[in-house]
Amino acid sequence: MPSVSSNFFLLDLDQVHQTTLQLGKRIQDRFPGSGLGKVCQELADIAHRTSHNSRWLRRPLYTLRLITWVITLALIGLSGWSLWVFGNAIDRIGLAEFIQVSEAAINDVVLIGAAIYFLHTVEKRIKRSRALVSIHELRSVAHIIDMHQLTKDPERMNPVNYIHTESSPKPTMTPFLLRRYLDYSSEMLSLTAKIAAIYAQDLEDSTVLSAVTEVESMTSDLSRKIWQKIMLIHNIEDRQPVRGVSS
Repeated sequence: MPSVSSNFFLLDLDQVHQTTLQLGKRIQDRFPGSGLGKVCQELADIAHRTSHNSRWLRRPLYTLRLITWVITLALIGLSGWSLWVFGNAIDRIGLAEFIQVSEAAINDVVLIGAAIYFLHTVEKRIKRSRALVSIHELRSVAHIIDMHQLTKDPERMNPVNYIHTESSPKPTMTPFLLRRYLDYSSEMLSLTAKIAAIYAQDLEDSTVLSAVTEVESMTSDLSRKIWQKIMLIHNIEDRQPVRGVSS
């Protein structure tokens, strides 16, 4: 049975970046100078920066690891020396002093163990912090995308049931263009989730995975609302009479 490369199941960030750039060109061709196109360009820039972050997250921080091991060995050596001194003096102390020294030694061992654990998780926490900052940026981009499509209400295209007011946004798109605008917004939300998923792919951390899952869930919910609007446009078009055909 032929084997399947594990890379087949990994997201290729370069492909995601190229897809984002292509989407930006499509938006620019259809809606020149639109705010949605500018947001897509920013999303492409984030995807490009994510490629650098991804390589940094996968690369071990050797200097930090060296410092960690030097301090760890120093703490272990200090603990060993303290136990050696305690062992040599055990015959010259009474029971009360023995209990006091033992309690102090146990406390020192616990504190040294906690210090060693803290040192060996510094690299993970540094990488986690950097990943969470980038994921938060993607969460903000998703909200911005949602703001751009917020006023794109298909009901405004229904001349029968919708009554405009002075403050109502003026409809400037045909049903076809509005569908394309909403579809582009949905694609951008999907790409935002894919870029966020890179961090969960490169860093095995429950906090990062939870943040990525939150972004994926949010973009999925926003995209679902957009597709409800697209379906509403189809329903409105179906109810409108076709020009040139008698009723």
